[in-house]
Amino acid sequence: MSKDKKPAPEQSLSELLQIRRDKLQALQDAGQDPFRQTRFIVSHHSADILNNFDALENTEVTVAGRLMSKRGMGKVTFCDMQDREGRIQLYARFDEMDPDAFEAYKKYDIGDIVGVRGQVFRTQRGEISVRIREVTLLSKALLPLPEKFHGLTNTELRYRQRYVDLIVNPEVRRTFELRSRFIKHVRDYMDSLGYIEVETPVLNTISGGATARPFITHHNTLDIDMYMRIATELPLKRLIVGGMERVYEIGRIFRNEGMDTRHNPEFTTIELYQAYADFHDMMDVAEGLLSSAAQKLLGTYQVEWQGHQVDLTPGWPRLTMAEAVRQVTGLDFMAQPDDAEAVAMAKSIGVDLPETADPTWGNALYEVFDQRVEETLIQPTFITMYPVEVSPLAKRSPSDPRLTERFEFFICHSELGNAFSELNDPIDQKQRFLKQVELRAKGDEEAGMMDDDFITALEYGMPPTGGMGIGIDRCVMMLTGTDSIRDVILFPTMKPLD
Repeated sequence: MSKDKKPAPEQSLSELLQIRRDKLQALQDAGQDPFRQTRFIVSHHSADILNNFDALENTEVTVAGRLMSKRGMGKVTFCDMQDREGRIQLYARFDEMDPDAFEAYKKYDIGDIVGVRGQVFRTQRGEISVRIREVTLLSKALLPLPEKFHGLTNTELRYRQRYVDLIVNPEVRRTFELRSRFIKHVRDYMDSLGYIEVETPVLNTISGGATARPFITHHNTLDIDMYMRIATELPLKRLIVGGMERVYEIGRIFRNEGMDTRHNPEFTTIELYQAYADFHDMMDVAEGLLSSAAQKLLGTYQVEWQGHQVDLTPGWPRLTMAEAVRQVTGLDFMAQPDDAEAVAMAKSIGVDLPETADPTWGNALYEVFDQRVEETLIQPTFITMYPVEVSPLAKRSPSDPRLTERFEFFICHSELGNAFSELNDPIDQKQRFLKQVELRAKGDEEAGMMDDDFITALEYGMPPTGGMGIGIDRCVMMLTGTDSIRDVILFPTMKPLD
């Protein structure tokens, strides 16, 4: 190249897009519209061939997938094709294919989807490949994939265009494959314990089962407002009343609340209820479920999450909330039963109660735990015996009526599950509902509502019952070592672009 000759300018994106559309138009004009292809029979996937080369060498196979790279544009062309199981090299020679088909294949773009018939062989460099005999363009990519060395790295764009994220970032696909396997493990585990899976309504006329701000919609035919469920608890406990004894539901929950690395307005939980059981039984189920998942899916009890090494080996610590508060702050709430002095104890370490919370012993204990202790819980830990003020659906402790037989379990200061010895006293339950109604009247939009039909169900008699809810998304975050819930939800909620 002479000193005066300058390199050709790079093509603009608009020019590249037009070139791809021109190629599509040429194919359509020639009666070879790829979008008219309706089916291609696949005999093998990439992993099948790579893992079974000795048995498949010189065997004819059909494979299909997306072209991810191209090398060589003369008489021999190499391409990497990606399918659901990985990548495999395609090898094309001009004298082993129909000449017109070979020339057409050379014009295919990165991102195009092809179907190939060919033989399995190993190249001179030792790479297992498919020697193309016939190739069919199954879909034309009109947009180029992100630049191959940098991929799709803009975090927000990855969430908005998950389809591209899955194409160019193989580790993302592995995360969602593990999510699917975890949910299957949850079902297998629960089924093995004699539970049955059920489905309950997403739309309800009353918002209940948890303290959270609901999404409100309108049913046109009935001309009533309805609430998207914030929990599956109350319908499932009705089934316990009906004699189903062990039930669970894996389902989407909707809460009209803030978004951060651990919260998304719609998320997935498993809620389960077992008659003739209590919260101690629920601890056994939670520990068994997660520890067995780690062993089965990862092959180890040791996981790394949020910069910490976590040990999921069975035998997790179980502490009352008051014990945990005393260990971390030195405050002994069990020795101080007076409401005013308990609130003063909390204030002494800078913990104030929310405006909507009554100045009680229970609220003071809970706020100290929530603001000072929860963040210290790294290894799996069950925190038990929650104050009745923050547990409107849990059974009171026989030894201390200020407390309930409730636990939450925490890993890396994240709550992954919540469980109770369920309240089955309809009179007590009605009083707690009324307390929630009072809080709502004071402006607490997260407070529950009165559910008269649920009271009626309890009046028919519900056996002693243990119940629990576990966040599927946070469990997957832990098992994959992911720091943001958006990385384990395929299509997380995003603010619309202007």
